[in-house]
Amino acid sequence: MNISLAIKNYYSYMNQIVTMPDFFLDRILMLQSQNEFFQSIVDKARVGGGSIREIPTVDRKGGNAANIAYSIAKLGGRVAFFTVGDKIARSVIETTFQEFGENVEVMISEGIQGKTTSMELYENAEGDSKVNVMLSDVGDNADFGKTRVSTENHMKILNRADAVIVANWASNLKGTELMKFVFENSPKGLHFVDPADFQLRKEEFIEILTLLSDKIDVISINENECNTLGSSLGFSTLLPWDSYSRQEVKDAALKISEKIGISIDIHTKLGSAWSNGKDSEIVPAIRSEIRTLTGAGDVWDAADVIAYLAGLDPRDRLMFANAASSLYVRNQSAESPTLEDVVELLDRINM
Repeated sequence: MNISLAIKNYYSYMNQIVTMPDFFLDRILMLQSQNEFFQSIVDKARVGGGSIREIPTVDRKGGNAANIAYSIAKLGGRVAFFTVGDKIARSVIETTFQEFGENVEVMISEGIQGKTTSMELYENAEGDSKVNVMLSDVGDNADFGKTRVSTENHMKILNRADAVIVANWASNLKGTELMKFVFENSPKGLHFVDPADFQLRKEEFIEILTLLSDKIDVISINENECNTLGSSLGFSTLLPWDSYSRQEVKDAALKISEKIGISIDIHTKLGSAWSNGKDSEIVPAIRSEIRTLTGAGDVWDAADVIAYLAGLDPRDRLMFANAASSLYVRNQSAESPTLEDVVELLDRINM
């Protein structure tokens, strides 16, 4: 299938894709090895405290749903973003999305946005593998239930939506209520969930998979969330840290989807996999020099949903999402790619 043609054809008649609920103000700390950083903290603590200087930082908008909305718009899609925030958040959001004009509709419930400090660092001094660790105050994202999305305009948008994406369930204590409400009121849409790191609420998440299995079409997870979900379902570690293979990623998607009866997408550093419980597919990651990590999964989700709606087969869909996230992580400015960027990369590597 011609990926570019399929997506542009979908854009010719698309309605909005809806994302919700989280918006964060992010500060990214670009660190070196974790051992060096932690040792510098210990050294400062031993002398009664002090400053650790010359750490490169980046301030930007954040939150899974916000990043997904931005990435959809950057890829040329139409998106509605439901979130919560104060006057500062409103100003940042409006500035962020103003370039997309009528392609983006933002609805902000009054409240306090989240704040995150994300540390991007290497696991060792050799710089073999880069990870990000986030410290967050979730603000009123923790209290985003159905009352925040029940106005007449919200309901009109949901009713005609092509897809509804609920992100960061793990930070939202009313996340289950939110999913049930918005999925019941979006009869035409693909229902897509990226729960984020739900380790502390894993038993509750398993319960909602039973409660809402007939309303959720796709669950998108990374390797850490895959292991959490797998262990909660009674499997041993599906993807041993730093020692798993692409085949194990593919097998993990199949095992989980077969168990819960919901399609699973897994995005990892080795590649991305999909399964509907019967069939499965794996596509290798596109090798890139990693310049930024925070938000890469959100870019992947945005491209994944667009590819679902464009009718791409699983392999093409995973390739498209992998290409989008690859372009993002190699971009020092953490800028989401355009559709033309993604298609050019796929053409260049002959995928």
